[in-house]
Amino acid sequence: MQPTISIPQHWGYPHFALEQRTKGGIILGLEYYPDGTELAEQFGDGWRYALMPNKNSDELFHFQENQIQPLSPEELFNQITAEIDFYQQQISILNRQLTVLTRGANNG
Repeated sequence: MQPTISIPQHWGYPHFALEQRTKGGIILGLEYYPDGTELAEQFGDGWRYALMPNKNSDELFHFQENQIQPLSPEELFNQITAEIDFYQQQISILNRQLTVLTRGANNG
């Protein structure tokens, strides 16, 4: 079952989605600061997003919606294909290790 999030109609819908890749990183979280609240007065009202610059980062950065730039289709394609290539190399290495392991077990 797919989880569902309800957003009050007067909030407006966020322009970006969880796990979306952007020029600033991957979106890991979002918050809404309603107009008239202390947080909105301090940081601006509307949606704010938590981004992790890359998968190896231990930092999160927070941005307002108008500060986020989506990736172009070409940039997104390049990121995804690079990640696929990386994981295919990892799978190849693991397969070689498994082959060596099973040969050793059969010879022992």
